[in-house]
Amino acid sequence: MDRPGGTQALRLGVIIAALGVVFGDIGTSPIYTLQTVFNPHDPHPVPVAHHNVYGVVSLIFWSVMVIVTLTYVTLVMRADNNGEGGIMALITLLRRWTGRRGRRTAVMLSTLGIFGAALFFGDSMITPAISVLSAVEGIQVIDPGFRDFVVPITAVIIVGLFSVQSRGTATVGRFFGPVMILWFTAIGACGIRGIIDNPEILKALSPTYALDFMAGHFHIAFFALAAIVLSVTGAEALYADMGHFGRRAITYGWLGLVLPACTLNYFGQGALVLSDESTVSAPFFLLTPEWARIPMVLLATAATVIASQAVITGAFSVASQAARLGYLPRLRIEHTSASTIGQIYVPWINAALMVAVLILVFAFRSSAALAYAFGMAVTGTITITTTLFFYYARTRWGWPLWGVLIGGGLLLVVDLMFFAANLTKLVHGAWLPLTIAVVTFTVMTTWQKGRRIITRAREKAEGPLREFVDELVHLDPPLVRIPGTAVFLNRGRDTAPLAMRAIVEHNHVLAEHVIILTVETENVPRLPDSERMSHDDLGYASDGIVHVEARYGYMERPNVPHALAMLDPADTEGPIDLENASYFLSKLDLCRGDAPTMAPWRKRLFIATAHITADAAAHFGLPLDRTVIVGSRIQV
Repeated sequence: MDRPGGTQALRLGVIIAALGVVFGDIGTSPIYTLQTVFNPHDPHPVPVAHHNVYGVVSLIFWSVMVIVTLTYVTLVMRADNNGEGGIMALITLLRRWTGRRGRRTAVMLSTLGIFGAALFFGDSMITPAISVLSAVEGIQVIDPGFRDFVVPITAVIIVGLFSVQSRGTATVGRFFGPVMILWFTAIGACGIRGIIDNPEILKALSPTYALDFMAGHFHIAFFALAAIVLSVTGAEALYADMGHFGRRAITYGWLGLVLPACTLNYFGQGALVLSDESTVSAPFFLLTPEWARIPMVLLATAATVIASQAVITGAFSVASQAARLGYLPRLRIEHTSASTIGQIYVPWINAALMVAVLILVFAFRSSAALAYAFGMAVTGTITITTTLFFYYARTRWGWPLWGVLIGGGLLLVVDLMFFAANLTKLVHGAWLPLTIAVVTFTVMTTWQKGRRIITRAREKAEGPLREFVDELVHLDPPLVRIPGTAVFLNRGRDTAPLAMRAIVEHNHVLAEHVIILTVETENVPRLPDSERMSHDDLGYASDGIVHVEARYGYMERPNVPHALAMLDPADTEGPIDLENASYFLSKLDLCRGDAPTMAPWRKRLFIATAHITADAAAHFGLPLDRTVIVGSRIQV
């Protein structure tokens, strides 16, 4: 009897934690969406008229239903890679399941997916800035004299938010979860208050109002889409954070609390604007009773901090997966949970995001100015994710072509309408996420290409492993073997480690037991220990030289000593002394060469990017006091 109760409590705890991490972004959209739609300073303003309010509220509701509930929660989140989600996981799935006949298509879609991931990094920078700014701006509703304090207060809050990331999403989620429950309860209650005053607004639940608005007032409705899309910001974070909490917890949280609360608040704001057009400047805060506005500003500030948490956590996941798949350098990753492997903290990404967010806050200085930039990042990522999903559903799940063309086509029409509307804001700020995405995409693809070039050059310098072992075995006079165990880490299984060649050529000695270790990252999040290790005697069963391969999932952190301890002495041609073993790493000094492998500027970018690579000894869990680094120079 205890077990079911414990399971139920665990599920409830996971849902509460998910509420504290995943839904902050989409859950705080009501603060700024409606006021942005009717912003009189917009380049394409939407007049505050009776039919426009009904049409906008209806469009917001059905946009959320189609993009978030149908596309992401119902469809896209089914495409998980052993529980992990996000656009990088979707790329991995496409790589794994696409056959030879579709390889070119898979490469094109993977490239598209990388650009989508780059757009998500732009979203991760803009979300904290616009969310926290929009909440702190609530103090202007209470007292306009506080206007000059908005930006400094926002900057302090953002620095504090990024400072606590190292504590982990589980800890943050447990603290934030109850706050978000209070937030959704409060905005839902305020929405009910507005609806009671003007229940006619509930007519907008009918999709006919949205369709009539689009068809009858297309010249207004089309431009309104650029702001209406703000209601679905955070949809990609639901997918990216799926590995932290699971699909079921996110689905329950969305359908059980987040969707109803946001819907009530949007309709309550619409009812308020219908009653008093002057409230359109800040309908969210003016919907709140006057006595509760100061507590609501404080609660909104806390909720927008949590909104930022959703995309920051997603950025950690995407960056980690990109590094594992070869699109970014090896980054220092700290696992913040002993029970959930997906909960991670990436210090370099955290610092870069904090600097970028602060720059945006001081450059734009208001949520309205940032709103034009926000939609482009969101719509671009959503459109790419939808495209990749339906291709995967067709090729992997065998969905009928007619179903993919009709269902996927309709959803893509919706996505592309939003994307096209945001293109009209290009000169008003939409250029920002595109610029961020292009820069990030260039870095990722340059790193991938440069990594292939360096790998080929390194393999040429290393030479074939088996030929090298043959030479060692047949040396005359024989090579001096000294007592002890030497572990040489090597990138591949076919070439000799540069460090091992250097020691043999310069010192003419070798340890009695030599393990050449290759660490491989598989296209799955995690691997069981039974599939972790394999060995090869390299053609000689008694020379004391063996090749060992340790395989890890892309969400796991390698631990070389722990992996070697799993080996049987028979696999290593005798017992090895791991307590006193020496570990050898080959460190490459990259420099620009004359070969036309890449454009000169891309070579400089690749070499500069290499400087953020995490320390290999720490990454592989090597004992620092017994690790030797041997350098080699390779031209790009």
